[in-house]
Amino acid sequence: MLENLTDKLQSVVRKISGQARFTEDNISDAMREVRIALIEADVAIPVVKFFIDEVKAKAIGTDVLKSVSPGDAIVKIVQDELTNLMGPENAPLNIAKKPPSILLMAGLQGSGKTTTSAKLARLLKEQKKKVLLVSADVYRPAAIEQLKTLAKSIDVDCFDSSPQDKPLAIAKASVEFSKKHFYDVIIFDTAGRTSIDEAMMDEIRKLHKQLDPAETLFVVDSMQGQDAVNTAQAFNEALELTGIILTKVDGDSRGGAALSAKHVIGKPIKFVGVSEKINGIEPFYPDRLASRILGMGDIVGLVEEAQKNVDQKEALKLAEKVKSGKNFDLEDFKNQITQMKKMGGVGALMEKMPAQLMGQAQQKINPEDGDKSLVQIEAIINSMTPLERRDPDLIKAKRKQRIANGSGTQVQDINRLLTQYEQMRKMMKLFSKGGLSKMMRGLAGKFPGMR
Repeated sequence: MLENLTDKLQSVVRKISGQARFTEDNISDAMREVRIALIEADVAIPVVKFFIDEVKAKAIGTDVLKSVSPGDAIVKIVQDELTNLMGPENAPLNIAKKPPSILLMAGLQGSGKTTTSAKLARLLKEQKKKVLLVSADVYRPAAIEQLKTLAKSIDVDCFDSSPQDKPLAIAKASVEFSKKHFYDVIIFDTAGRTSIDEAMMDEIRKLHKQLDPAETLFVVDSMQGQDAVNTAQAFNEALELTGIILTKVDGDSRGGAALSAKHVIGKPIKFVGVSEKINGIEPFYPDRLASRILGMGDIVGLVEEAQKNVDQKEALKLAEKVKSGKNFDLEDFKNQITQMKKMGGVGALMEKMPAQLMGQAQQKINPEDGDKSLVQIEAIINSMTPLERRDPDLIKAKRKQRIANGSGTQVQDINRLLTQYEQMRKMMKLFSKGGLSKMMRGLAGKFPGMR
């Protein structure tokens, strides 16, 4: 998402960085390119005009401090305005003090609403909330069963509705059930629509009135671009939305929906769907997306992912092994692979890197190939005996063939893994002997730009 916009904005920054002062001419030239980039990203035209006017007003006549380059100054102005356009802050869910809090999910058919309901339930469960999933989609074949299956996969309760029930009856019964069983949150999944037809809109209005939800969330496919914003606007007029959830932002979406929604509709984007996996949903932070658009990455997001997914006990155990320089074995190597997969894999980590680092990493690693490699490494180590994992020096020709057969790989793959492991083990020994400075000096010799 937004790769093209990121490239264009970085190009603008490079062009203006040689200027000593912002003038109307050089800012106008720069903003012309930004305007084109935003339009190509499918940002709504009124939003483009508003954004350009705000940036120009703040930039023209601004003195550039000696300690700050014009490039850095324009980045700061653009970053602030992008953040304000999309936020400016994260808008948390309104979970009422008196339970149950009802979250009403609305959206078009195929927007990912049912899956998003389950993802949201999982997120709230992590926050120690007792969640009840409810489906009132009595029109789509197997929709109710789909939600029940998803609920089971995340160990969350799902209300026992059926296609023969009326949506309003489901609403009444599920609320009574939740009060009786002390649920904190009800996530109410409604039927999707192929178009905004009046009969279906009338039904969801009645549901909204009966449920009186704490949140009315519009789930929208970000691949739709401006169309997504127009549809959200129509729903907002009928229901008074409280927030938006953008799905499929990991795909080829150009970013127009993310940049336009808040300004056009006046409602915040609360969450974004970042992958098809059940844990693939994140709170939306406008400042972080603005940083990523400008190629600065999302370091805060990376740290949060690490805190959430990395096993702290395993990390401490590994730290002790690094410190001692002993006993780093293939089981430890496998654990590092597992931790990386929990954080979303190579691709997810690279997306949050600053653009310069990501560019360097992409020269060495294709994210898709990197994720496949993680799976292969795990399969190879799983095909080893506990003794072989503890003492890889035992793995000779016959054992390599057996491991290759067991993991569906080739002997060359086993050799490559053992080489990678040996390199990592040597690095661990170097760290334990205080050899970090030596290693950095060695790297500096290989990379002249490094100091």
